[in-house]
Amino acid sequence: MAAPGGWQILRRNHTAMAALWFLVGLSLIVIVVPVLLPEALKTTSSASFAPPSARHLLGTDVNGQDMLFRVLAGARVSLGVGLAGALISLVIGTFYGMVSGYAGGRVDAFMMRTIEVLQSVPRILFIMILIAALDDHVKEWIDGWRLAAQQHDSQRIAAGMSGLKACSKVLVMVVSLGLVEWTAMARIVRGQVLVLREMTFVTASKAMGQGSWGVLRRHLLPNLGTIILTCLTLTIPAVILDESVLSFLGLGIEDPAASWGSLLKDGAQVINPLESKWWLLVFPALLMSASLLALNFLGDGLRDLFDPKDKG
Repeated sequence: MAAPGGWQILRRNHTAMAALWFLVGLSLIVIVVPVLLPEALKTTSSASFAPPSARHLLGTDVNGQDMLFRVLAGARVSLGVGLAGALISLVIGTFYGMVSGYAGGRVDAFMMRTIEVLQSVPRILFIMILIAALDDHVKEWIDGWRLAAQQHDSQRIAAGMSGLKACSKVLVMVVSLGLVEWTAMARIVRGQVLVLREMTFVTASKAMGQGSWGVLRRHLLPNLGTIILTCLTLTIPAVILDESVLSFLGLGIEDPAASWGSLLKDGAQVINPLESKWWLLVFPALLMSASLLALNFLGDGLRDLFDPKDKG
């Protein structure tokens, strides 16, 4: 009888499968539902701080905007930032870890000491420094492209550059998060490469005259696919948490855009002993917590699936 494939093995992990379907369903909802909601729920109104009701299922915020729309829009931003930041960290961490593990010796020791120095700096502080250093430069770069487009009468490109400038802080945050979260992935990839480089197929490739970059690209990278996928799944919630902390502190996503962190910040600002507007905190916190748990459960399931020690 043939051994069961990876999908069949993953299906036996009911927790991981529940997490996977939850994330698939949530992704579809945050993409489709905000588009289908009535336009009246997407704008401000006089119904400020209205509690949950048949008209506003999750209540409204200080501007009378429907919280269902805000929470789903915030989920789209947070998940998008998490995925984009994790992909950046994946590219940097994979390349860095492969080079470090394959080179070995003093090069490996120096690269690992560099990671230890970076990990000694608080991540949030490092991200704040990067955002402060890069934000103005990115805006100037976008302005330069916008002015060049206007000079060539490319109004559509100029309008696109103006919209991009409004999102410049989000772009800088995504890059900054990716530049911070790659260190753990680099360590894991480096450990796998230290094992793979001693394998027979790598030795044979070297004996046939294949260069170091060819070995890395053709032989080592394909064998790292499973561990990279697992690391990506576990990196996304870390990036989302960092973005939420920054937005909660007022250093991340800014109005009128929303993310889970900015929604929690808005809810925390109106907490008082006399009147509790609980819906402003409960619904974003529940959805954020459920999403992070699902990502971690899925990552654990993939890690168990691809762990050779668990294969009998």
